[in-house]
Amino acid sequence: MEYIDIINEKDEVVGRASKDEIYEKLLPHRIVHILIFNKKGELALQLRSAKKSFCPLHWSTAVGGHVQAGEAYEQGAQRECREEIGVSVPMKFFAKDWYFDEVRELKKLLCTFTAIFDGEIKIEPEEVERIDYFPLARVYEMMEKGEKFHPELLFLLNKHSKQLTKLI
Repeated sequence: MEYIDIINEKDEVVGRASKDEIYEKLLPHRIVHILIFNKKGELALQLRSAKKSFCPLHWSTAVGGHVQAGEAYEQGAQRECREEIGVSVPMKFFAKDWYFDEVRELKKLLCTFTAIFDGEIKIEPEEVERIDYFPLARVYEMMEKGEKFHPELLFLLNKHSKQLTKLI
């Protein structure tokens, strides 16, 4: 069973609970994302597996997930990276944002990293349908046309659009 730290407004751990309990009791917790770019400046997007219970077949960050109990953000991001794309990547801290999940009505603290990676990606088919690289302008066009995006990715792209365009 997966356990996750419960946090307060200052990002201090105040307890831990199972993932099911986190969502059942709407407890604030930590999430990590890695925005992976290739050397051409294109953003890697993950098409979530059809088997996912939340947002199946939605575009998401190349890597993302829950920080497990006792993990630092960086540890959680690297673990998710190995699980979802089969590699570890050198990454840099990008942002930390409180996010309110309107669908499930709970607060999450998103810690986002960036990475540049052109190597081979080995997807985990239970988690990921495929990963494709897109120019940022194309990603924003896809958003405008109503393609399905994970709400946390939409939040990050909207909130940090200026900073992201400076990265490439």
